[in-house]
Amino acid sequence: MTIFEKIIAREIPADIVHEDEVCLAFRDVQPQAPAHILIVPKNVIPRIGEATIDDQSILGHLLLTAGKIAGDLGLKDTEKEGFRLVINHGKNGGESVPHLHVHLLAGRPLTWPPG
Repeated sequence: MTIFEKIIAREIPADIVHEDEVCLAFRDVQPQAPAHILIVPKNVIPRIGEATIDDQSILGHLLLTAGKIAGDLGLKDTEKEGFRLVINHGKNGGESVPHLHVHLLAGRPLTWPPG
């Protein structure tokens, strides 16, 4: 069982900012930006490269939820703020938990290319 499954099951506490029937979103305990939210599907998809056509609605839901959370946090105004979404895949891609999740990062200038 991954740490995200334990958070979803409420075995580990988290600062939850959103929950619905498909996903749970919570603040990262090791934030890389002032706003760093993880959006995690309740059904385990190990990583984005292992998602299938059957996961299409979940993947779309995660992205739409990220936009909603960004709006709730006041980050949608591209002139003032803005945000970045990141999905890591594999060790060299920065994946640390084998449970697909979307990082929503904001609250500071995010440079390109990323580190």
